[in-house]
Amino acid sequence: MKKIVWVIGFLFSAQLWADVSPTEQLNQFIARAKYIQSDFTQVALDESGKPMQTSKGMFYLQQPGMFRWNYTQPYRQDIVSKQGKIWFYDADLEQVIIKKVDQSIGDTPALLLSGSVNLEEKFTISGQGKENDLLWVKLTPKSDDSSFKYILIGLQEGLLYQMELSDNFGQLTQITFFNLKLPKTLEPSLFEFIAPEGTDVFEG
Repeated sequence: MKKIVWVIGFLFSAQLWADVSPTEQLNQFIARAKYIQSDFTQVALDESGKPMQTSKGMFYLQQPGMFRWNYTQPYRQDIVSKQGKIWFYDADLEQVIIKKVDQSIGDTPALLLSGSVNLEEKFTISGQGKENDLLWVKLTPKSDDSSFKYILIGLQEGLLYQMELSDNFGQLTQITFFNLKLPKTLEPSLFEFIAPEGTDVFEG
């Protein structure tokens, strides 16, 4: 009897989830994702869809407005955001560039999930249906100054699985998230960046 009740409950909850619109599902995920920790693979494709470069690493996010991309392959790079600034560190070049979070970089993938961006204010949001077990949501920037033509977000069972970004130069970037977790907290030091000795620092 308990098993039958469990199955009925599961089907009922699944139906309730199916009745939620893609936009609402995206907003629900962002509301849940106070902290995110995930492996990721990022593939850059040219205009013909041919892969140009594949990168791998770890992604961390803490709402509001803090995130870290640790690229480990093929090159060591870190992107860290905190308190309205973003640090772009390139180990091979031994340099870090610091920028303010403003209109020009305010639609980067992580900031969309950080709880610091009003998505409905900045984007036209539309459901794209389900494909390959992913529910797709499309974000089209309302501003002509955006660096992206559109951003697609793929959700699997209510969790982030993939993002696809098309920029104004014809390049497509696909980011796939693996082993995604929503921990109760993250180490504060993840969102601190201290330039290694000998690193050139440029701030603009």
